[in-house]
Amino acid sequence: MHPCRAPLPRCYPLPALLTWPGFSSVPAMDDQSLHGGQHIVDSARAAGVTSVFTLSGAHVFPVYDAAVGGRVRVESTPDRRAVEREGPLRLVDTRHEQTAVFAAEAVGRLTRTPGFAAVTAGPGVTNAVSGIATAWFNRTPLVVLGGRSPDSRWGQGALQELDQPPLLASITKDAWTTHDVAQIRGDADRAFRLAASVRRGPVFWDIPIDAIYGSAPRVPHEAVEPSRAGAPDPDALARAAHLFDAAKRPLVILGSGVWMSDSIEAARHLVAGRGVPVIANGMGRGVIPSSDHRLVTRARSTAFREADLVIVVGAPLDFRLGYGVFGDPGAPVVHIVEHPDDAVPAATVEVALVGDLSAALEHLADGPYVDAAWATRLHDAARAAVDADRADLESTSDPIHPARIYGELLPRLTADAVVIGDGGDFVSFAGRYVEPDQPGRWLDPGPYGCLGTGPGFALAAGITHPGAPLFLLMGDGAAGFALSDIDTLVRHRIPAVIVVGNNAGWALEKHPMRWLYGYDVIADLPSTRYDEIAIALGGGGETVTDPAQIGPALDRAMAAGMPYLVNVLTDPEAAYPRSTLGI
Repeated sequence: MHPCRAPLPRCYPLPALLTWPGFSSVPAMDDQSLHGGQHIVDSARAAGVTSVFTLSGAHVFPVYDAAVGGRVRVESTPDRRAVEREGPLRLVDTRHEQTAVFAAEAVGRLTRTPGFAAVTAGPGVTNAVSGIATAWFNRTPLVVLGGRSPDSRWGQGALQELDQPPLLASITKDAWTTHDVAQIRGDADRAFRLAASVRRGPVFWDIPIDAIYGSAPRVPHEAVEPSRAGAPDPDALARAAHLFDAAKRPLVILGSGVWMSDSIEAARHLVAGRGVPVIANGMGRGVIPSSDHRLVTRARSTAFREADLVIVVGAPLDFRLGYGVFGDPGAPVVHIVEHPDDAVPAATVEVALVGDLSAALEHLADGPYVDAAWATRLHDAARAAVDADRADLESTSDPIHPARIYGELLPRLTADAVVIGDGGDFVSFAGRYVEPDQPGRWLDPGPYGCLGTGPGFALAAGITHPGAPLFLLMGDGAAGFALSDIDTLVRHRIPAVIVVGNNAGWALEKHPMRWLYGYDVIADLPSTRYDEIAIALGGGGETVTDPAQIGPALDRAMAAGMPYLVNVLTDPEAAYPRSTLGI
């Protein structure tokens, strides 16, 4: 009988599992046969993966064994945490699977290589769904491996028996089960390749416990090379160039796809070569530094209203961009994307350029310089908006205006700082005021808008950019989802500065409900001492009620060398002045 088909004991507590014929407890010494976890880790490393995020579960123990290098290495290294950090893959454990998957999703965005999470069967997988959905909407390369009940007991009611791939099918590029240990390496290669290929996105696959604990010979495998975007259509390029050359008031919007496709230099060449005004969206922030006068994100309303051509690069025409309607009547749009499925039809789209973003941008960079008066008008409008912010950024009001937090934060942000937003109303202010100077240094949940992402994102950023200043900005509503994972940040030595804008309520819902109904319900929260939660979990923190003490508190947090939560009590009536509800 093949090892992966050897029947499990009637119930499989660990002592029984250790005697099951399919179980392999240590790496094969002859280097010819590997257990399922070793095949998976070998594939992950070939794909450029350096970490696996998880919450301990027996269904995926073989992945842990391979990640740390096996029993011999563990027993020869006195520092268990060093073993976890320095094995073939860094093994990173969290307090909730959602945080593990959010961290892996953030690694996928920060590094542009697949993030990797391994979760146990059943509730481990269902806890991962929000993170997988976030990756789906963000087009993030992510691989999530799930444990699975044994094939040999399937249908008999084994612990956590659940057919998991159908649950994930609608929010993944593919989802499947690998039933044979001999197929694990090939399926792992497929998963990592598929996640990183255009159109990027999450992949889920699970492996029954009686396959992953089995062993199979090592066989040669080629490097995991994802597919790339092809060349844009020459006729479409010519039409787009003609529209660009003829426009009097063109505008470029740079989205996350510019960062994810590594088209940064091509985008900068286009902007410099044509002098065209730019608005940044998502992880397109930082592609053009805040010091560049052509970056006019703060003049967004004026630019959208007055542009006579909008070139949208690497961003969907979703609610964040008015579904592709700019002005009235809508200006013509050139939509540049890597994959046909991203070219969503919109009445305003004159040309859809599908293919390699860098090639498209380089082609469009060759042409006349944009009218200086248009560029100057938007630059002046952006500066006026910044100047108008000063009163709120310097506010001395009591209770504290949330903008005052950003007035203290902005001077403390260095070019290499990573800023993470996790919240509704409070983090909307971050989107308005924070303009990164480098790409890949801003993270927010993206269009799916899932709260509770912050601790996982901070974990990923601290591992990916060790030594860089790290700021996690959370609303008090978002804080309630995942603050237990401050324990994770403590254990993995991630010195995040966590700022909670605590307005004692669900402000993003409270004010719209008042507008619609004239009253609000179930929108109030207590003014919780979130800093005391951080202290109880091994970090530091303090509560601030005086605007003059925000800056000193941030300085103490930055010097603490540990996760440190600054809980700022803000005015619940100071709502973000939004113009859309995202519908």
